[in-house]
Amino acid sequence: MPESTAPAESTDEITTEIDGHVAIIRFNRPEAMNTITAKMLDQLCEHLLAADRNREVRCIILTGKGRAFCAGLDVKSQAEGTGMLNGVGSGGAAEIDMRFTPPTVLHELDTPIIAALNGGAAGYGLDLALGCDIRLAARSAKLSMAFAKRGILPESGGTWLLPRLVGYAKAAELSFTGRTLTADEALGHGLVNHVVSDGDLMETAMNMAIEISENAPLAVRAIKRMMRMGETETFEQNVHHVFLQLLPLLRTKDFQEGMMSYLERRPPVFEGR
Repeated sequence: MPESTAPAESTDEITTEIDGHVAIIRFNRPEAMNTITAKMLDQLCEHLLAADRNREVRCIILTGKGRAFCAGLDVKSQAEGTGMLNGVGSGGAAEIDMRFTPPTVLHELDTPIIAALNGGAAGYGLDLALGCDIRLAARSAKLSMAFAKRGILPESGGTWLLPRLVGYAKAAELSFTGRTLTADEALGHGLVNHVVSDGDLMETAMNMAIEISENAPLAVRAIKRMMRMGETETFEQNVHHVFLQLLPLLRTKDFQEGMMSYLERRPPVFEGR
C-alpha cells in the first residue's frame, strides 16, 4: 500500500491527496464557495482520470475545501462576461467537447466514487454530486435544485440522474419548484446515503472508502460497470454482459484469493490482479 501523501498548500483549483488506496479529490476555491470556473472543469477531469488510471487507487472521495461542496457556476464571472458559458449559444457551444467534461467523465469512471458533501451543493455542483456512486452529507449541507429560479436547466446530467434516483414524479416536483433541501430532507428523498455530523463527515467517508478498497478491485470495478450499463439495457442484455465480465474474473489471482481466504477463514488480501 502506498504511503499517505498530505495535501500541500496549492493555488490549483482542484487538488488530490492519496491516502492508502483512496484518492481524495477536493474543490479548492473556498473563498468563492468552490464555484466552477473553466480552469476548474479541466483540472477536475484531469484529476478524476488520473485517479481512475492509478492501479493503487480503489476508491475516490470527492469533496470541497471550506464550507461548501460546490455552489455551482461562478455567477460573478458570468455577469462580467468572462464566465465559462459566455458565448455559448452564439457559436461557443461548438467549442465544448462534452466527452471531456466532469459529468461525462464521472459517468464513465470504473473506480467507485463517494461524494462527501461538506456544505452546499448547488447547480453544477449538485449535478456532480448526483453523478457520484454514493453521497454522504454533513448535517449542515444543503442541496439546491434552483435551476428554474435562474432561468436554466440542469445542464450537467441532472435531468438524467435525478429521475433515476428518486423517480420521475418526485424529480419533477423538486426540479420544477427549484427547492433547496436540508441534508435530512435529502436523506428522506433518497438523494444521500447517510447524514452525519459535520465533524464526522470525512472520517465516515474514509471508513467507507477503506471498506470498499478492501474488496477485490477488479470485481468492484466490474460491478460498477455492469450497474451503469444496466441503466440503459434490457435484463437479457445485462445478464449477457455480466457473464462476459465474469469469465476473465474467474482467471484472476484475486478470485483465487477470495476462495482460499473463505476456506481458510481469514480476511482476504487482494492485489488487483
